[in-house]
Amino acid sequence: MSTTTTLQKAGDPTGEPGSAQPSDGLKAGLKNRHLSMIAIGGVIGAGLFVGSGGGIAKAGPAILISYLLVGAMVVFVMRMLGEMAAASPNSGSFSAYADRALGRWAGFSIGWLYWFFWVVVLAVEATAGAKILEGWVPAVPQWAWALIVMVVLTATNLGSVASYGEFEFWFAGIKVVAIGAFVVVGMLAVFGVLPGSDNPGAGFAHLTDAGGFMPNGWGSVLTGVLMVVFSFMGSEIVTLAAGESEDPRRAVTKATNSVIWRIGVFYLGSIFIVLTLLPWNDESIVKKGSYVAALDSIGIAHAGQIMNVIVLTAVLSCLNSGLYTASRMAFSLGERGDAPKAFAKTSKNGVPTIAILGSVVFGFIAVYFNYTSPDTVFNFLLNSSGAIALFVWLVICLTQLRMRGILMREAPEKVTVKMWLFPYLTWATAAMITFVLGYMVYDKDNRETVLYSLLVAAVVIAIGVVRNARRKNELVAEAAADAVTDAA
Repeated sequence: MSTTTTLQKAGDPTGEPGSAQPSDGLKAGLKNRHLSMIAIGGVIGAGLFVGSGGGIAKAGPAILISYLLVGAMVVFVMRMLGEMAAASPNSGSFSAYADRALGRWAGFSIGWLYWFFWVVVLAVEATAGAKILEGWVPAVPQWAWALIVMVVLTATNLGSVASYGEFEFWFAGIKVVAIGAFVVVGMLAVFGVLPGSDNPGAGFAHLTDAGGFMPNGWGSVLTGVLMVVFSFMGSEIVTLAAGESEDPRRAVTKATNSVIWRIGVFYLGSIFIVLTLLPWNDESIVKKGSYVAALDSIGIAHAGQIMNVIVLTAVLSCLNSGLYTASRMAFSLGERGDAPKAFAKTSKNGVPTIAILGSVVFGFIAVYFNYTSPDTVFNFLLNSSGAIALFVWLVICLTQLRMRGILMREAPEKVTVKMWLFPYLTWATAAMITFVLGYMVYDKDNRETVLYSLLVAAVVIAIGVVRNARRKNELVAEAAADAVTDAA
């Protein structure tokens, strides 16, 4: 099989660097500025703003080690994914690469699991956004706000990929500016040079003045890892979006190379500011949220409402990207014959309409269960999707181990981004992800999540294996029939 033919199967029909127009029906409507902001904003979820307080309460200042460990894991995974995506941009991203490297059953399984993860996220984020909006306009019930949010963002995604990109550009832009301003203002307050600040500015003293840097031991750092890992979900979105950009390879390369500073500034930087403005055991960090507590300590008026606006932006961004991601994965699965063929059809604007509607319908169903059966059906959906992103990262590691050889044999000139210390760092990253999953089973607060996720994964993998075996049998039967016909 020729190099060109093989790359066509991977979703790169031309094999030319920077091929701007996908041949799969999608249109290259994302500009470089869209991709840049999607890449930056992709690692900033609502979990960073609303979930960091609990992690600080558990681990103290040592939560920075938790963020550093998870951040390093994400950097390595993104480097592996960047290597494959820069060589062969594809709307199915890691699912399409797993298809080639590990087998059809692997691409099928991880693709559907990832789709499931994001449609459940749609329900979670729609509900979170609705709670904030209901607080501002109580005359409109929460369920109605959830419906409005879902309908508006569905319409945005149905319009064109450019409209998705434009919305995400501004959503992500607000998050980036907000965190950047928080880091700058906070750093000035830390050293007592911010005019009008109510915070006395203790320098770095708060990192050790309340029981030391690691007040609750190494176990709390591992617990912190479990609490913060879910804040990083979505960093891989840029590799799916790159397939609809003007210059896919350049976009992926740029996003992969910048992931280190993005995680360093937005996660480690902002949490560091919180920990230096307040003692880690200050009750307001858990009660108000870490960022609101930090802003209150400086004396910034209406800090709670300011943060609500930023969190709402993060929620809408996550919802927007979640719908986009789920629909593109469904589109890719349909294109490869692993989902209904209708999912692979695109409108005249190059938008996979059926894939978007199919994804949002499941999202609406999940929202419905969130209001009618929050402790039963929705709790199962939430728990059974909770560890899937970790499964995705693990599959990316295993796929890259095989794909490096495939790419180097077929088109070595396309491997412009390379995983560091291959294969040792890839194996080490896979081992770390496996350890995190194992620790989740050990930890009673996370055990149910990982076990339910494993159950769903086992069912999907079983379906994928059976489908793959059936497909092989059909191919053998067809080959035998052709042989009989030729002999006759």
